[in-house]
Amino acid sequence: MTSYSMIKVGNDYVVQANDKCILKVGSRRRAAQLISEATDLLNALAVVDSPDIAPDAPSSQRETPELP
Repeated sequence: MTSYSMIKVGNDYVVQANDKCILKVGSRRRAAQLISEATDLLNALAVVDSPDIAPDAPSSQRETPELP
């Protein structure tokens, strides 16, 4: 899980993810809104189950390559 925070640097606010600076904005309200949206997106992503992409067994036939 990513930990978000913000720090004030001069007149701007820097959004951090896991102590790494990722974004600089001019408003504290906007920084807080971005953190909230990022947290919501990550939480929604954790709920979604990914479909099985790879087949259970390998293909028994080998495809012949196409020559240009």
